[in-house]
Amino acid sequence: MKELQTNTFPEFITAGRKVVEFSADWCIDCKRILPDLPEIENTFSSTFDFAMIDVDESQEVAQQFQVKGIPTFIVFENGKEVGRLPSRNAKTKEQVVTFLRELE
Repeated sequence: MKELQTNTFPEFITAGRKVVEFSADWCIDCKRILPDLPEIENTFSSTFDFAMIDVDESQEVAQQFQVKGIPTFIVFENGKEVGRLPSRNAKTKEQVVTFLRELE
């Protein structure tokens, strides 16, 4: 999965349908979902481009999108947020897959 920085984030979300996971190295739930991300990305690769951004390294972006807990998955379409799976609902592969299927 592509890793974004504060300066690469705006360009990534500008065009098309994008899924960005807001996470951090220390986050237990982020580590728990990490092994499932390649499969999720592969399953939805015809619909979405995927990336992750570290909330500690890119605090301005996390604040801009009011990310309160991690992992949080935000779906963008041509730069606009069209869906959000907050951390309380992003604990399992099944929760992430169900969320993305609703936005396909």
